[in-house]
Amino acid sequence: MSKIIRKIAVLPIILYQKTMSPDHGPIRIYFKHGYCRFYPTCSEYSKQAILKYGIIRGGLKGIYRVLRCNPWNKGGIDMP
Repeated sequence: MSKIIRKIAVLPIILYQKTMSPDHGPIRIYFKHGYCRFYPTCSEYSKQAILKYGIIRGGLKGIYRVLRCNPWNKGGIDMP
């Protein structure tokens, strides 16, 4: 049951990736080398974290990741 809830919780992230994301969506053609400074991208990281840790813990990890995405952070590889 919890896996179904997790999959439902990531649907907005998947919708964002398919529509507005500069790394996953249709506008990625304008960003040849990618836009996100992290790997995986913040949306993909959040999706993986929610599926792995659950909605609350994974959601908090995703929020923390987005907060770290700023000009003063180098970025890099960060797996959930």
